[in-house]
Amino acid sequence: MKRCDFCELPVGEGCACALPRDYIGSCGTGTPFSTVKPYPTGDAIIISLRGVAHRLGCSHQSGSDVRAPLWGWINYPDPGLWQRISESSPLRATAGNTRRAATRRCRSCDH
Repeated sequence: MKRCDFCELPVGEGCACALPRDYIGSCGTGTPFSTVKPYPTGDAIIISLRGVAHRLGCSHQSGSDVRAPLWGWINYPDPGLWQRISESSPLRATAGNTRRAATRRCRSCDH
């Protein structure tokens, strides 16, 4: 069974990702590895060492510090992805340090 590169749910059986055509990976969704930039871009969700998700540009973070291997991130996130971040639905980084996963949202970014 193929899993979505982005949300890790089974493709065609739970995955509801609607990503721009330029970011379709080998299984039909997600960001292909060849287009991953070494830093977060646009409206990325960034993931800290402590497992907290932040919006790119968060006042808690210096933009120049947000780089791998300390940080992980998701470029071009699905609009509803931010609200789904929780203990029961962790968000795993798709770029940068892909071992990072967030189970909490930054309170400042959540407004």
